[in-house]
Amino acid sequence: MVDTQSTPARQRPSIVSISSYLLFLFLACQVISLIITLSTAGKIRDAISDAYAGSSLENADQIADVAFAFIVGISILLLLLAVVLGVLALFNNQGRNGSRITTWIVGGVLVCCTGGSLLSGAGGGSFTTGGDTAGAPSGEEVQRRVEEAVPSWTTPVSLLLGVVSIIALLTALILLALPKANAFFRKPAAGWEPPTPGASYPGYPQAPGQPGYPQSTGEPGYPSAPVPGQPGIPPSSADRPDDTPPADRPGTTPPSS
Repeated sequence: MVDTQSTPARQRPSIVSISSYLLFLFLACQVISLIITLSTAGKIRDAISDAYAGSSLENADQIADVAFAFIVGISILLLLLAVVLGVLALFNNQGRNGSRITTWIVGGVLVCCTGGSLLSGAGGGSFTTGGDTAGAPSGEEVQRRVEEAVPSWTTPVSLLLGVVSIIALLTALILLALPKANAFFRKPAAGWEPPTPGASYPGYPQAPGQPGYPQSTGEPGYPSAPVPGQPGIPPSSADRPDDTPPADRPGTTPPSS
């Protein structure tokens, strides 16, 4: 039996492919950012600990540990969400609308996180603590020690990665919302194909040994008339044996005794 419900092949538009490439670019930027964070997080922790060493605070090491865990944790979380976007990009290339909706949700969360981190880095960092609490160092002092502990190239490189990441992510989300992308992610209507000769219609089983279609008489669109004697067709009167006795037939002389 031939499947009469066939789905036409869909061609992926270029904007969907570009959107997936941009999501992969965002993932690459987050991988580089995590590498930079892991290479400098220990130095940042030591700088914060040294800044609080001369104060009267007893939990100076705990403050440094919390700052270290916060920096590393945020970077790992962003990387995991970026990996999710990379997986969703593969499903977007297949035209799955559910993955596109999930991409918008996860991408919106990452836009807020990446944008907030970018603004914080451009504003001079987030190591500002209350300097009036129990002789704690001022925020400017902590920030100065951190900048002295890490290489000078980390701040501009981190800002550049943040700008590239948020531009790539926003562009990818916008491309997925364009009309051409909507047509690609829309579920196509199932087409209809006529059954081939010799196949029965759906829902009607074909009798054993019977052809699916009658033979043609030579004229297109008109089947041939039923032929007496075929299986399932009673024979005509002309083909039936004459069982009438000769004496009862009209115009027949009965044999003499």
